[in-house]
Amino acid sequence: MAQLWGGRFTKETDQLVYNFNASISFDKKFYRQDMEGSIAHVKMLGKQGILTEQESEELVAAVKEILKEVETGTLEISHEYEDIHSFVEAMLIERLGDIGKKLHTGRSRNDQVALDMRLYIRQELMEVDRLLNELLNVILRIMENNINTFMPGFTHLQKAQPVTLAHHMGAYFEMFKRDRLRMQDIYHRMNYCPLGSGALAGTTYHLDRYYTAELLGFDGPTLNSMDGVSDRDYLIEYLSALSTVMMHLSRFSEEIIIWNSNEYQFVEIDDAYSTGSSIMPQKKNPDIAELVRGKTGRVYGALISLLTTMKGIPLAYNKDMQEDKELAFDAIDTVKGCLALFSGMLSTMKFNRDKMEASAQNGFTNATDAADYLVNRGVPFRDAHGIVGQIVLYCIDKKIAIDDMSLEELKKISPVFEEDIFDAVSMKTCVEKRLTIGAPGQEAMKKVIAQEQEYLSQDWKKQLPDWEKELLK
Repeated sequence: MAQLWGGRFTKETDQLVYNFNASISFDKKFYRQDMEGSIAHVKMLGKQGILTEQESEELVAAVKEILKEVETGTLEISHEYEDIHSFVEAMLIERLGDIGKKLHTGRSRNDQVALDMRLYIRQELMEVDRLLNELLNVILRIMENNINTFMPGFTHLQKAQPVTLAHHMGAYFEMFKRDRLRMQDIYHRMNYCPLGSGALAGTTYHLDRYYTAELLGFDGPTLNSMDGVSDRDYLIEYLSALSTVMMHLSRFSEEIIIWNSNEYQFVEIDDAYSTGSSIMPQKKNPDIAELVRGKTGRVYGALISLLTTMKGIPLAYNKDMQEDKELAFDAIDTVKGCLALFSGMLSTMKFNRDKMEASAQNGFTNATDAADYLVNRGVPFRDAHGIVGQIVLYCIDKKIAIDDMSLEELKKISPVFEEDIFDAVSMKTCVEKRLTIGAPGQEAMKKVIAQEQEYLSQDWKKQLPDWEKELLK
């Protein structure tokens, strides 16, 4: 098989070397991006008079036909070619003869692969954003339905103060909302077109890089040809953002695993997202949550791998950069799968509200409110803290909650207590009096939910150019 670069060489490449060097097995994943980039490039060459109008039209039509055949399965991307670029060019030469050989005019595989990767990552970035949006909608529905579902809030994995399920879920809403904001931020920073950078020093052809960038939906061309072919910052940023998504999913999974345990019984995971044991018939395991937690390290690995690859590479392009693809592709597919499954698991999960409230009551989560009650009646906070500490010890000894104590028992520890203490330490009061924005009180939560509803009604992607449909007309 003759190579695109074979003119300089007098010997055939050793087969083992060829196989080691080839990337077709994984870069065929962005066959569509490669052909869309070629269509834009050829249209620009025609506009600039570098190709004749007829040559440009024939090449565009042939590339579109190859794309259609690949997508319908009538044409298979063969592994006999070194990479996706070689495959496309070989198909064009086979169909158009010498005209097909003009496809590569004014570009290098260096700027071509840089373009393909940007187009692919840009598309995948929006797909992850869509999945994050779906997850946020699931979380918001849970929030809307559980403003008055009381549960313990935790620090150090120990019961701390009472909150609501809506408030707890709201914390994850904020995490995944930040993840979406990171996707948007990366999109706008990476949205510049490297095509026309050549191998590293541009080209002598009079290319219109602004026109090519416009055709492909970019905000403009990259402004340094060396950086254009060797920049992988956007991919590192994307893998970092994906790692953060997985970290959030893993934290959430950890809580669901704990809540699903016999000791907590806060949730019941739907059968469709659980498995049993091959030996213990009573088991219902939270496998999806555990796998999401486990796959987090896989995505971290892709980020660390690319950072390590890039850390010692001088300008401009080096073959090391071919290593940017396989692990990145795996990480992207992993995150997309985890997000889709997690949304399904969460949307079908049942919350045991009575268990949650009972756990809050029996965990002394209202102890701080009991201390606040004393402070509001003139007791210094440090003394109030000590009094409530005695109450907790008393309750532990009696195996009761603070709410279960009689007024007489309370007065023996401090005569300041009156009948209104029971209302002051009820779960409802403890939560409802926390009204600052961001707190779990009902009025505060309603305001936050309204803001989140407004946020989800907006779609930043509606403002993006629909370049693909225009390009393929």
